[in-house]
Amino acid sequence: MKFCSDCGSKVEKRIPEGDNLERDCCTHCDSIHYSNPRVIVGTLPIKDNKVLLCKRAIQPRYGLWTLPAGFLENGETVEHGAFRETKEETSTEVEMGKLYAIFNIPQIHQVYMLYLANVVKNDFSETPESLEVKLFNENEIPWDELAFPFVPIVLKKYFQDEKKGEYPLSTQTIERPARNTNQ
Repeated sequence: MKFCSDCGSKVEKRIPEGDNLERDCCTHCDSIHYSNPRVIVGTLPIKDNKVLLCKRAIQPRYGLWTLPAGFLENGETVEHGAFRETKEETSTEVEMGKLYAIFNIPQIHQVYMLYLANVVKNDFSETPESLEVKLFNENEIPWDELAFPFVPIVLKKYFQDEKKGEYPLSTQTIERPARNTNQ
């Protein structure tokens, strides 16, 4: 950030009084501009023990399969945002279930929150965000064509939980391995 969104003056990085982290601070009006993680919301849509996946029609990871998910909007609840993202990416409505998985991804400043959901009708289809939308059983999942690291993790968890008939909430952190700078 170079300029204050409140008054337009220059900002500088410094630790505000009473804080412990460096922030973008306005040199004129003293506004503090916080940069916080983004919340990604989505669903694990299920119908007849199959998972509904979307083939991405947008970057990043164009042409790869993922679960319907996207950025939470201001004014939305987490559940409403997950429902909206599912509708936007699959053209179908789901019956929302319980919060199923939370992924912390600190290196990209994101937190993913995924709900179990039941696909109500077979009216899912491609959208401007999805080239294809399809139901997969465990053996049909295109494991080598999944878009993001959280997708295979939550899919494997679901299929294990489905065999037990129990679906506990899980929280996991996905971190990139540190790069070796001595090479």
